[in-house]
Amino acid sequence: MSPLKNDRFLRALLRQPVDVTPVWMMRQAGRYLPEYRATRQLAGDFMALCKNHDLACEVTLQPLERYPLDAAILFSDILTIPDAMGLGLYFETGEGPRFKKNVRTEADVQALPIPNAESDLGYVMNAVKTIRGALNGRVPLIGFSGSPWTLATYMIEGGSSRDFRAAKNMMYQQPQVLHQLLDKLALSIIDYLNAQIRAGAQAVQIFDSWGGALSAAAYQEFSLAYMQKIVDGLIKEHDGRQVPVILFTKGGGLWLESMANTGAQALGLDWTIDIGAARHRVGSKVALQGNMDPSVLYGSPTRIREEVANILASFGRGEGHVMNLGHGIDQFTNPEHAGAFIDAVHELSAKYHQ
Repeated sequence: MSPLKNDRFLRALLRQPVDVTPVWMMRQAGRYLPEYRATRQLAGDFMALCKNHDLACEVTLQPLERYPLDAAILFSDILTIPDAMGLGLYFETGEGPRFKKNVRTEADVQALPIPNAESDLGYVMNAVKTIRGALNGRVPLIGFSGSPWTLATYMIEGGSSRDFRAAKNMMYQQPQVLHQLLDKLALSIIDYLNAQIRAGAQAVQIFDSWGGALSAAAYQEFSLAYMQKIVDGLIKEHDGRQVPVILFTKGGGLWLESMANTGAQALGLDWTIDIGAARHRVGSKVALQGNMDPSVLYGSPTRIREEVANILASFGRGEGHVMNLGHGIDQFTNPEHAGAFIDAVHELSAKYHQ
């Protein structure tokens, strides 16, 4: 495959020198872009878009045509694994993801197959290969998965939840059943992410979207322990390069030290923690990714620039910072404001790397 023309994202994750702070945005290929909405309409529905490798490639590249981003992220969904386990993923308009079947009993868990990533999720690998080819070394490609705990919440609840009542009921009434489910998911995710790496993903991120809903003890037992298992099981080098792993627990600012001890190269931060304080706590153990509140993009370009300056100043001089939003970009964001964010990062960060 083509050599990388811009590797500052990978270098920052490994805490190596860069010229400016690299930047990408979670959900950067999404509904805030009119060109994405047009392609999604052409596909028919969200999963059809995910499963068509040419269209998945097209929407992955759309934000790179608009903005000087330092990484592309595979266009897919975190719920592909539960779908491959036979739960029947579908999307209700205005409701988010739903499953035709949910997982509530030990028998339900035991009946779940561990998917073969290459065959059962081959459409994802086809998308990775197609995107890598189309990028032609322009920027690195990020692969990803949901965390075991996050996937389990959707599978147990049957979709999105505000209080995770069914999942927490299982946690406290039948913890051994939840552990069986999480273990199956961890094994599935290891296979899935390794297949993405072999197909061409140059870094991977684990999205623990709902880890912050857990108590401190429950987080260690039911979320972090299984992310640790995944980090241990991932391919460490491919194509002559280290493959960095980013752990992102939304609401996980309380547990950064534990997350930094997993062996992951970087931690994603949401906007509820000061990045300078986070850097002080984890020291030189990991890089940090984040962490502007996506709502700042509703502000004026001047206000966006101020916030970028504040975050860069808080992190300070030196390596190991990837600028990002603290969560996915909102669908109602003005695309020009996203551009102002990215330009400000590159322009204002150079002085921190001299």
